[in-house]
Amino acid sequence: MSWAEGDYNADVSPSDESPRIFTLAEACELLPVVQRVTEDAVVEADALASRIEALTEDDPARDAIQAAWSVVVHRWAGQLREIGVEVKGLWLADFDNGQGYYCWKYPEARLSHYHGYEDGFAGRMTIV
Repeated sequence: MSWAEGDYNADVSPSDESPRIFTLAEACELLPVVQRVTEDAVVEADALASRIEALTEDDPARDAIQAAWSVVVHRWAGQLREIGVEVKGLWLADFDNGQGYYCWKYPEARLSHYHGYEDGFAGRMTIV
């Protein structure tokens, strides 16, 4: 199973609530929570992915394990959305700052990137 951004298909549609706006200090303060939640999910998802990769394509257990992997990813995304962080891809979290996003991707050690609303991940710039 690949971990490329495009392989993540969870529903990440915005909620009906107004987005939470973060200052850089607020986003940095919340980042350890995001990192912990993400690390836990990555460990669980990686273990399931290893089990999937060990099976043949026609193994009936494959579908159940893939479903469990999906549950892990959806649960992770839901946990981040609950605290106001936007999920933009697999293990990719954005903190809305009112003009764009502070952008973090697992396993980055700190919040060090920013991009505008229209720029997306490819338009990330280093925060000075």
